[in-house]
Amino acid sequence: MSTLVRLMLPMLAAVAALQGQQPPLTITAAVENALRNYPSIRVSQEQINAAAAGIQLARTAYLPRVDALAQVNRATRNNVFGLLLPQSVIPSMSGPVIGTNNFGTAWGSAVGGLVTWEPFDFGLREANVAIASAAKNQSEAVLRRNQFEVAVSAVNAYLTLAAALETVRAAQAGVDRAEVILRTITALVNSELRPGADASRAEAERAAARTQLIRAQQAADISRATLAQFVGGEPNRIDIAAPGLMQLPPEHPVAAIDTASNPVSVEQNAVVEQEQARLRALERTYFPRFYLLGTAYARGTGAELDGRILDGLNGLAPNVQNYAVGFSVNFPIMDLPAIRARQTAQSATLRAETARYQQIATDLRAQWNRAVASLEGARKIAGNTPVQISAARAATQQATARYQSGLGNIDEVAEAQRLLTQAEIDDALARLGIWRGLLGVAAAAGDIQPFIAEVSQ
Repeated sequence: MSTLVRLMLPMLAAVAALQGQQPPLTITAAVENALRNYPSIRVSQEQINAAAAGIQLARTAYLPRVDALAQVNRATRNNVFGLLLPQSVIPSMSGPVIGTNNFGTAWGSAVGGLVTWEPFDFGLREANVAIASAAKNQSEAVLRRNQFEVAVSAVNAYLTLAAALETVRAAQAGVDRAEVILRTITALVNSELRPGADASRAEAERAAARTQLIRAQQAADISRATLAQFVGGEPNRIDIAAPGLMQLPPEHPVAAIDTASNPVSVEQNAVVEQEQARLRALERTYFPRFYLLGTAYARGTGAELDGRILDGLNGLAPNVQNYAVGFSVNFPIMDLPAIRARQTAQSATLRAETARYQQIATDLRAQWNRAVASLEGARKIAGNTPVQISAARAATQQATARYQSGLGNIDEVAEAQRLLTQAEIDDALARLGIWRGLLGVAAAAGDIQPFIAEVSQ
């Protein structure tokens, strides 16, 4: 193998590794992937398609109804006088009573069509179309609410992963400091300038720092898995790039909340409108139904009036024709009590959904108040953590210097290092706490796009 080939192999391996690695995931890309890949979004989209088909179905009530019939039979022709109650078992028979009971059979045939059209209905069909339209609006509101919740969950998972990675970074710094102090103490112990117990204590502190690092890495892996649930892909291939989250966001006055614009409120308002449409349809139910009827038909039979049965295929061809045009009215007089009971139930349902809308508005305002309080507290904490980390860093330096000069003990160094590690974690999480507070305010207000735009800057 030539020298050039040996030099090229590591470069090719590095290029292949870079090609197999996904680029860092921005917060905007995370939201876009979640809205594109999360299955519940597709469920809501298909529900809209079904609701749109429901509108088309309701509009078909304006069309005339056309029924066609064709039949052929071989049957006896015995007929009797007398009443037969309405039923669906015994076939009806036309023609005179011939006074015999003959089991001879004859061919019979019939073909015909019936056109039924309702010229006016006192607004019932329009009310049913309004119900279907309200159902579609409600499905669209469900989609927007679902998209909003998925986006908020994806952003929240993104912030959680960012916080976990910052915790890993601070924990790793703690491990590095523990290893440095362990090497220093080991050298002092080997020189018999410090007792061996100090080395054991330093080893225990390094092990505790490593445990803290492992727990932070575990939390980061769990956060990656949660984010992958929304954006898709393998968790171990997800990396994020959000430098804006490491900076303190500018302070802006929090705008007042408009609960009516939140997708949750919009969805519930669509539910209220749908229930109102159903009530209006019920109010138009107790009216007469008017129908225009038109029919044309033909029949054939192989049975004669004198009892004779024609030979061959006589009766298979419908050779006697008729037509008719008519107008009918159908009025369900005794349906009024049932309709009133349904109206009462529907009115109660409407009041319940209206109350639920008011409850959602109350809950959103309370959620917004909590988010604002959390944001204000996070800003105060972020203003205090630089003091904490500066003091902890100075205490660590002083404790280390005192220990190296023989004026301090290992306990002071260990405690100072733990305080510094915790201060670094608190400082990183304080900045992210402000962003999380801003997300909470935006989520309660019902619009996180300004938040995403500010993070992406």
